[in-house]
Parts: sequence; structure tokens; C-alpha cells
Amino acid sequence: MFPRPSRTTILSTLAAAAFLLATPEAHAQNRTIVIDAGHGGHDRGGVPGQRIGEKGMTLDVAQRLRRVLQARGYRVVMTRDDDVFIPLGTRTSIANSNRGATFVSVHFNSAPRAGANGIETYYYRNDSAGLAASIHRNVVAIAPSENRGIRRRGYFVLRRTTGPAVLVECGFLTNPTEGRYAQDPSYRQKLAEAIARGIQRQPARVSKPLSRASSVSSEVLPQNLAGPDFVKAVRGSKRSSSRHHRSSRSRSAARSKSSKSSSTSKKKRSSQD
Repeated sequence: MFPRPSRTTILSTLAAAAFLLATPEAHAQNRTIVIDAGHGGHDRGGVPGQRIGEKGMTLDVAQRLRRVLQARGYRVVMTRDDDVFIPLGTRTSIANSNRGATFVSVHFNSAPRAGANGIETYYYRNDSAGLAASIHRNVVAIAPSENRGIRRRGYFVLRRTTGPAVLVECGFLTNPTEGRYAQDPSYRQKLAEAIARGIQRQPARVSKPLSRASSVSSEVLPQNLAGPDFVKAVRGSKRSSSRHHRSSRSRSAARSKSSKSSSTSKKKRSSQD
């Protein structure tokens, strides 16, 4: 006959069970998040003559995101915490040195056309698609702009990281409305909180349909996953002008690649290619 458990043992067991039955967010508290603030130093980001610099905006949102996540029990590692240039290889090395970490790269978009607007989020491996969808839908829910979709693309920081990796574009700084919002500290705080909700896999408070103009693109890679926010890859679609700038080093690398490879990567900006 087994001895009757003590009251202390029963309470301890119940407490352990309560922890195991807690929300998914609670289970994620021990995870490490690597936050990558796009651009930095001599790499200002954006297009030539752009009034609002991207590198400062990405760093501010990244720092806010760090504070939000730390308050929720996450361990956070920054690829940069100041206005410095960090090579792409170093960014991915930082992520990969933290085994099991989730990598989130924060960016803002740019285009020669002032009317270009919206939120788009990128992933590469299938194990990152769910995270991309969660972050994307939460950011779209608080943004005053259209849903440009979740896109699969082989950007350097997404290919070379070993854990789940997502790159989120938080709107167009060249768009008057989105640029004005981005300059508002309270809006940047909302962006950080929305990304954090996505990392925690919380449902978006508002659903926004995918823009019809963004539903298909030759700039995205074929993907096995489907859903209302995933952009379909098709041949012969007109290329978007929003991903048009990159560093001279990236240009040289792109020329040396095959035509198939360059068709999916030659448009990426300097800190993402």
C-alpha cells in the first residue's frame, strides 16, 4: 500500500500542473529572442534623398521591443544597440551562437513612389512561416495601411540563421502617412508591442485582408504553405519597385549568381541581401 502524500506534496504537484497548463506565452518565457535592428552606421537605409532615415527608426523599435519582451520574461540579445554598422555575417553569427534563439529583424520600407504603402513580412524556411504569420498579422492590425502579405524570400539573414527567422517591414518611410506615423514615439511603441504579441503567438485583435495588388508576385519564392496572407509566387509578374536598392557589394554578388538566383534576390536592400 502506497503512503498517503503529504499536503505539501499535493500543493507542489498542483502548482507544477498549473504551470504546465499555462498559456503558450508562459512556456516561451525561457526562449531567447535575437532582435536585429536593420542598417546602422554608414548604412542609413532607404532610397537616396529619403527624408526620414531608416536606421534610427529600426533601432528605436528594436530597443522598445527588447524592453517589452524582457518585461515578459524573455532573454533578449541585440545585434546592435547603437548607431553602428554590423555586417550581415556578424548578425547571423550572433543569432546562431544563441542556440534555439528566434531571430527577428526590424526594418522599414522605402520606394521612389510616395504612394507605396503597407506592411510586409518575410521568412525563408517553413519552420519560420508560423512566426512570420503571427508577427505580420499583429503588426497589420495596428498599422494605418494595407496588408502587403507574408512573403518567402531567400534574404541572407533568413537563410543563414539556424533557428526561426523573420524580417518585418513596418511600413514605408517614403509614404507621407506612414512616415508621419513612424516619427511618432507612441506609434513605434505600438509597433514594438505588436511584434511582441506576434512572437508570443497571440491572436491579432483585428483582421485585415491581403491587398489584391499584393496577392501574387514573381519576387517571392514558391512556398508549400498557403493562407489568406501568403503572397503566391508566379512567373512573369511585374516586379515591385519597393525593393530596389542594395549595397555595391550585393550588386557584385548578384551579378555572379545565375539568372534564377538573381531574379529572387537582386532587389534586396543593403542590410538584408
